[in-house]
Amino acid sequence: MALRQKIAVLIGGVGGAKLALGLANLQPNPHLTFIVNTGDDFWHLGLKICPDIDTLVYTLAGTVDPQLGWGVADDTTHVLDSLRQRYAIDTWFKLGDQDLALHLLRTNAMRGQVSLTDFTSMIARRLGIAATILPMCDAEMPTSIHTREHGELSFQDYFVRQRWQPVVEKIAYDSGQAAGLSAQVREALTCADLVMIAPSNPWLSIAPILAVPGLRELLMALPAPKVAITPVIGGDAVKGPTAKIMRELDLEVSARTVAGYYGGIIDGFVDDLRNPHFSVAGLRTTRLDTLMTDLERKVALARDTLDWVRGWSS
Repeated sequence: MALRQKIAVLIGGVGGAKLALGLANLQPNPHLTFIVNTGDDFWHLGLKICPDIDTLVYTLAGTVDPQLGWGVADDTTHVLDSLRQRYAIDTWFKLGDQDLALHLLRTNAMRGQVSLTDFTSMIARRLGIAATILPMCDAEMPTSIHTREHGELSFQDYFVRQRWQPVVEKIAYDSGQAAGLSAQVREALTCADLVMIAPSNPWLSIAPILAVPGLRELLMALPAPKVAITPVIGGDAVKGPTAKIMRELDLEVSARTVAGYYGGIIDGFVDDLRNPHFSVAGLRTTRLDTLMTDLERKVALARDTLDWVRGWSS
């Protein structure tokens, strides 16, 4: 594998952004392309909101809120406060004032027929981000959650308004007629020396990407090594509803389950040191410290994963 290898990463959520920051701080820097979940994108107050793209953008630009892991650090909420207090609008989805600036720019660009791919590229350049950030698809592919208590919910109704408390019975990924692989995503995957699946929620962050028509088949045909990193540590998720959803779908909460979910796509899996050993025929596995609590550990996980892959793929 080349010293400055091309790495494509399927990614979403805060856990994915942590790995992205580790990869971006490696020396020498690899050539990075992040293919980001847009299944939780939605229109709100007339604005196009792309939570996973924005979390990654803010993280790589060094402006993310370090406590939340999303949003802009030290942001204010004057606009939302006015909507709630003066106009009695339900402001259930938090949008900071600096965050709103990005949504305004994106909405204006998209109404002018600029694609989400082109807009995201422009914003990344303006913020000095060296990596390439690609939405999984330019067409809208909303994820919906079928719940026991409320029936079908849009993703943000489930995740934010209901705080992911309803019991999940099924998750649907809408791959409408307009959806398909962009030329940029196809090229990034085809030219990659390594494809990684970040330690993101497999069902809410990675499955929508795999649902893009043609993407799963392209991944399976690639000669480059494909490696996933566990989002499950010690029988639980570090943050968010991954473990809860697994239990509700009658799945064992384990790294083995996640590895099996990616079966047929990956040929390598990074498990956590705290998890019990497991083996799957035909799948290479290693055990590393995957708990990314600070920048040093994020970089270490990225570096150790690449070193491991080099050992069996070069």
